[in-house]
Amino acid sequence: MSVVIDPAFDPVPTLAAQASVRVVAGGEGDTAAAVARFVTSEGDLPADLSDVSREGLAAAGFTGAKNQTLVLPGSQLRVLVGTGDGIANAAHLRDAIAAFTRAAREVGDLAVDLTEVLAGAAELAAADAALAVTEGAILARYRYDALKGEPNTVALASLTIAVAEADADAARTGVDRGLILARSASVARDLANTPPRHLSAEKFAEVIERLAPEFGLETEIFDRAQLIELGAGGLLGVNAGSVEEPRMIKVSYRPVDPEGHLALIGKGIMYDSGGISLKPSNAMHAAMKFDMMGAGSVFSSMIALRDLGAKTAVTGWLMCTDNMPSGSATKLGDVLTIRGGKTVEVKNTDAEGRLVMADGLVLATEDRTIDERRPDAIVDIATLTGAAMAALGTRTAAMLANDDDVAAQLQAAADATDENIWRFPLDHRYREQLKSNVADLSNIGGQYAGVILAGLFLNEFVDGTPWGHLDIAGTMQSESDDLWRSVGSTGFGARLLAEYATNFVPSAATEAEGD
Repeated sequence: MSVVIDPAFDPVPTLAAQASVRVVAGGEGDTAAAVARFVTSEGDLPADLSDVSREGLAAAGFTGAKNQTLVLPGSQLRVLVGTGDGIANAAHLRDAIAAFTRAAREVGDLAVDLTEVLAGAAELAAADAALAVTEGAILARYRYDALKGEPNTVALASLTIAVAEADADAARTGVDRGLILARSASVARDLANTPPRHLSAEKFAEVIERLAPEFGLETEIFDRAQLIELGAGGLLGVNAGSVEEPRMIKVSYRPVDPEGHLALIGKGIMYDSGGISLKPSNAMHAAMKFDMMGAGSVFSSMIALRDLGAKTAVTGWLMCTDNMPSGSATKLGDVLTIRGGKTVEVKNTDAEGRLVMADGLVLATEDRTIDERRPDAIVDIATLTGAAMAALGTRTAAMLANDDDVAAQLQAAADATDENIWRFPLDHRYREQLKSNVADLSNIGGQYAGVILAGLFLNEFVDGTPWGHLDIAGTMQSESDDLWRSVGSTGFGARLLAEYATNFVPSAATEAEGD
């Protein structure tokens, strides 16, 4: 290949430079170059803002509305951050700190005093507050500039969080957790933001092989020949038009005496042209490098598990290829045989994600590495349908599940991370639309209920195992800086899955049934 790529290029630059975050008791943080001052939309101003008035702030256009900012210049920047009616929970605080970090974009050393925030928010624990502050600052300052000759982003060097003495230990615990989760989200962003020629399926596998041991993970890489042996017809069928080899990457986390087994399946379409069902050539085409974000989020969530002390064994199945048109590409009307023998008629090659995921789902149900029984639950994550974006926009992902316990635990993880999800019904009345005249089922259904139809297709391959599905097509990217969601890949799902896996509890029904 004639394209020149620097052999020293690193697809995960985040790991080379991470900010220092410390907790202090009292006002030591005021020595930082920029400090946050929270201002509600009504009531008295903070005591240390005696040199300004409500009238003066209003004249400058600052009303204290939620996440509004105003920078007061001086030897130390004071950044006023509007909190509206006040900070009531971790999500509000994460957003406020992100607004502060963006307003102080030219400054590398930041500080925030949480003493009054914690005193005034009875429902906000010190650990959760410190976690939210850590995540909000790091994720807001994130910028993918690995391929820029002269990056102009000022890196976040240090963040100081001041709390009352009684809250200091809990806050330090929150900071530690926040650093781990922010690292996961940042790595997921790095991977998805990397251009497709710089990160093929083969190169992605090499990156994971290199990084996995650093985080207590084991890997097994399957190339095309091994996938043929496995009968992974979905992944091979999508790969048929590409000059790049496919890869299935199995990542394992095995704590001592695991308390359950969770399988995570990630869609890893490194670039999605649509195949023979070619996508239109517009600006959205460049975003198709994000079509591997499911796989990126699974791996990035797993690098957090050891450090978070997860007790559940977790197996990740990353189904990776690009989807390209060529003389050898899968054609409309072709029939693919998925692992396990089920056949699928391909009626649209741009509905490829569910084909590669089907192989991963079947392999997960066959896994007996823990206690000689199948996993207690399977969760897949994929940038799967435009219908999810049409229904929920860009801030909320779709969720479907065949098990209420799985759905409830996913929802709890989403609430904790502010990675919003909304459950759709797994309505089997639509299953009829997936029928095929020549195969066991088709890869698409009718014009409507696209999110549900995709979920019903995937449900065909879980063999009754408790299962949840996250469709992150709408949440995969931000077109502009939006609080802690930086432009480009959002890394959506990495923090959510890390929280889910760390707190996973097998359902009582699953434990009773065994295998």
